[in-house]
Formats: sequence, structure tokens, C-alpha cells
Amino acid sequence: MRNASVVTAFILLGIPHTHGLEATLFVLFLSFYVLTLIGNLLILLAIVSSSRLHTPMYFFLCKLSVCDLFFPSVSSPKMLFYLSGNSRAVSYAGCVSQLFFYHFLGCTECFLYTVMAYDRFVAVCHPLRYTIIMSHRACAILAMGTSLFGCVQATFLTTLTFQLPYCGPNEVDYYFCDIPVMLKLACADTSALEMVGLISVGLMPLTCFLLILTSYCHIVYSILQIRSAEGRRRAFSTCSAHLTAILLSFMPVVLIYLQPTPNPWLNATVQVLNNLVAPVLNPLIYSLRNKEVKYSLRKLLQHLAFLPKK
Repeated sequence: MRNASVVTAFILLGIPHTHGLEATLFVLFLSFYVLTLIGNLLILLAIVSSSRLHTPMYFFLCKLSVCDLFFPSVSSPKMLFYLSGNSRAVSYAGCVSQLFFYHFLGCTECFLYTVMAYDRFVAVCHPLRYTIIMSHRACAILAMGTSLFGCVQATFLTTLTFQLPYCGPNEVDYYFCDIPVMLKLACADTSALEMVGLISVGLMPLTCFLLILTSYCHIVYSILQIRSAEGRRRAFSTCSAHLTAILLSFMPVVLIYLQPTPNPWLNATVQVLNNLVAPVLNPLIYSLRNKEVKYSLRKLLQHLAFLPKK
């Protein structure tokens, strides 16, 4: 609880074993961050501006782009701030906010991938009933549900972490405030809370992954029943982008939170890839493999005068 805490600010030590590389990392991370913002903003505008893309699949892709706009913004601005030679201090409230929004957006995205897998399941396995099952009302409920469950999960984890007293060391051996590094600074026994947090953090993505796996087992079975080779190719093509994005999203969680012996440098490296690189790749994965998105992007860029009109 805040009243039991003496610490009013924390010092972010950054990525381990990178002393002297601040200028290089600043340029690299800034490039990824800018590309993330531009790429996801373009996908968002392309979907919103094209009436042909106003379907459930692109509605959820639109929300994914919104998550990918905000997710790297939780930790990147502060990281870029201190890499440029400014203060590494972050207030107690700022640390709480970082942890909450990191898990809120991460959990929301995890649930969103699960909903997108369900959408593909309905589209492939029940095509004649697709518009009825995935109605506007159903899509809105599913979209709000992902945010609601993400908020509940993040609130639980944040409360779990900051109900502890922080009265001694305030140096966070990481580049943002996350559960494992914060528990090391608490002035109390955290073994029970570490176990509860591990179960909570691990159970959520595991449940989502099993639901996604179930959806795709049904999808693959249905695709294999298609007699036309071209039909099978098109069906697999619509699902391959989603599967690629899922692997990029779930693998970092497995590597960080479920490893037997924590490795600070590995954790930070994987987190950077998850926070900065994956949100850059999502627009590329969904746009370069999708003719409709590429067409809408081309029309948008032509409208903005970035490409010549044919």
C-alpha cells in the first residue's frame, strides 16, 4: 500500500550490459518506435477509410492496431528520454501506471488474438452463418470484453505488486517497471505473491493459446475437406498472417515469465523485441499478405499525395 511505502520514486537502470551504447540504442529504438506509430496509424486509417474493409476481421485488426500504437508507448518514451542523457527517475505513480498499462494492453491484445482466432473459425467452418454469428453487436461485445478482461487482469496484478511496502532500495534493474523486478525491491516476503503472480500471468496466455489452438484445429480440419487446391490455398492464406502474429506475441511471454532461472539480459532483450519490434511487424504481416489492405493503403497514400495517382 502506498502509505506503507517510503520510496517516492524509482531509478530505472535500463537494459543490463549496455553501458556506453546509449546513443546507438537511442537511434535504434527511436527508429522502431516511429515505424511502429506510422505503420499502425496507416493500417488504422486504411481500414477506417475503406468501406470494403468494414468487416469483423478488419474491425478486430483495427483494434489490434490501436493496441500496437499504445503498447510500445508505455515504456518507450521514458526509455528514449533517459537514453538521450536525461533523468532515469520515475515517480511511484508513474511506475504504477507503467505496470498497469503494460499488462492491460498486453492482456487485451492476448484476448484479442483469441477473438480473432474465433472469427477465423466461424469464417472457415461456418461460412453461411458468418454474418449472423459475427454481427455488429457480437463484434462490439467481443471487443469490449477483451478490454474488460484486460483491465481486470491488469488491476489484479498491479494491486498484487503495489500492496507491498517499498521502503529501501529504489533502483529498478530494468528499463521499465514490471512485476519480477519490482518484487525484488519490496520490504517484505514476496514468495507467495511471486507464485500467485506467476500462475496468474502464465494461466491467462496459456488459456488463450489453448482456445486459439482449438479454433485452428477445427480450421485446419475444415480446410483439408476443401477439394479445390486453390480453395485450400486461399483459406490457409487468410489464417497464416494471424498465426504468425500469434507466435510473435506469445513466445516472449513464455520466454520471460515461465523460464526456470530468470536472466535479466535475456528478459530485457525479449521485452524490447516484444514491445518495439512485434508492433512494427504486425502492420507488415497483415498488409503485405493481404491484397485488400494493400489496395486501401495505396489509395490512402495517393490521397495523402505520398504516391502518384495512376
